[in-house]
Amino acid sequence: MFDRGIKKEKDARQLPPGQKAIDKVLRWGIDHPAIVKDIPKLDLTEWRLVVDGEVEMSLRLDWKKLLELPRVVSVNDFHCVEGWSVLDRRWEGVLFKTLVSMVKPRAGVVSVFFECADGYSTSLSLEDLLDDDVVLAYQLNGEALENSLGGPLRLVIPEKYAYKSAMWLTRIRFMKTRRLGYWEQRGYSDTADVWKNDRFSG
Repeated sequence: MFDRGIKKEKDARQLPPGQKAIDKVLRWGIDHPAIVKDIPKLDLTEWRLVVDGEVEMSLRLDWKKLLELPRVVSVNDFHCVEGWSVLDRRWEGVLFKTLVSMVKPRAGVVSVFFECADGYSTSLSLEDLLDDDVVLAYQLNGEALENSLGGPLRLVIPEKYAYKSAMWLTRIRFMKTRRLGYWEQRGYSDTADVWKNDRFSG
């Protein structure tokens, strides 16, 4: 494991437009609606992450295999579309680029679709996911990621609003077309760029 010092070079006090820093997160799940009645409680002995679609090598990772992948630490800020931000979260997990190098997306792939244990979904461009701060996280601030925060595994993409950082991941699909996810189908921005205040589709 090594700390990439991934946080981007922005002033420590600079926040995206419309955001306010808070000390304590009361509802981390605000961007991840209760599509099912209860928060999923996933058994690590049964959990699997399927990575497939337009790739040369599909993967089916169990927990042991996931933990064998190169590990990184990414320190960044977490921004909710509702206007609050939590600074300097220390995420630990697998760099998304590592997964890309393993599956080898086919020519023409433009987006990646994420599916979650509660029925939630979202998508991101492959280009955005290749940034050096995009992590499949299983630890937060030195501890195993809590179930209520998306454990055992969630996506963290700090330059997007948090509804793009899908929780309780079970499947990742590489695609040649763009498919809208849960909130994007309901009027939220598909690009979700926090620095452009890009909250809703226009």
